[in-house]
Amino acid sequence: MSVPIRVRHPKGVSTLQVDLNSDSATVLTLQQSIHELSGLLPSQQELKSGYPPRALTLIPELPLSSLGLQRGEQITVTAKPGSVSTTSGPGPTAAPLSVPRPVTSAPAPRASTGDANDGFVETDTGTLVHRVVPDDNSCLFSSIGIVFGQGMTAARQMRSIVVDAIKKDPETYSDAVLGQSRESYMAAISKDSTWGGAIELSVFSDYFRTEIDSYDVETGRCDKFGEGKYDNKCILMYSGIHYDAVSLAPIRDAPPDFHTTVFPKDGSDSISQAASKLASQLRASRKFTNTSTFDLKCEICGQGLKGEKEARAHATQTGHTSFGEY
Repeated sequence: MSVPIRVRHPKGVSTLQVDLNSDSATVLTLQQSIHELSGLLPSQQELKSGYPPRALTLIPELPLSSLGLQRGEQITVTAKPGSVSTTSGPGPTAAPLSVPRPVTSAPAPRASTGDANDGFVETDTGTLVHRVVPDDNSCLFSSIGIVFGQGMTAARQMRSIVVDAIKKDPETYSDAVLGQSRESYMAAISKDSTWGGAIELSVFSDYFRTEIDSYDVETGRCDKFGEGKYDNKCILMYSGIHYDAVSLAPIRDAPPDFHTTVFPKDGSDSISQAASKLASQLRASRKFTNTSTFDLKCEICGQGLKGEKEARAHATQTGHTSFGEY
């Protein structure tokens, strides 16, 4: 049965009739109705309800009932600061290391060079798309922003989530686990120049209550963060030095706002198979970097280093965190 929901948005105040218990009504259904009222795309919307107002977690694929709305509730709609017309997209493979990865200027892999089909895998429910994010040392955080509907510009917000999680849980995120003092780790991960890895993916999995499946392009291995803990999952691609998001488009050319980035784990084998195929496709196109053998130079002292292992050791010993690839 439909109930009235009052919506206060930039163009005025409106009332929507929504069925809060319908199996077919999703968060995206509500967001599309709000789009018609306000002109704000789903990826640009920030919704709050209750008193004091609380921000609603908007995962488009979840049922509308997940928002906990009640009859007669008022929703306040605002545009996200610096919002852009992009949303959703699953992502990459995690670096199997627990300290912030040193910065490198190595180029990001591109999704659509060469074969026109590179970066796309057809499935029975749509097209899985390789969503390339900028190679700016925040690729993991940008990819997570895409996946969970915050947009590519939310990297700093994602970094803050990590810092807060570490600050609140000294037992899980101890000096020993982080490989350095908690204070220095939090200071480093707050900087735009510090890469994210396994620690950050674990934090995001728990924060968004979603398993994160990270596919290593070079090996095809899938690292699962939050495995067995949550009902939904998302996907990332990892090239060895760069993370990208992945999303499912209803048709290949569909705008990003209509992509799906979080998938129910039940019956989602076709998505996992498509993700493996996408990783294989990128591997065949040599869109990965072997981090154990690539040559790096410390941009601070000029020392030459072989691979990520030496770079991390150098960063730990000297505090230098800016590296370039020869």
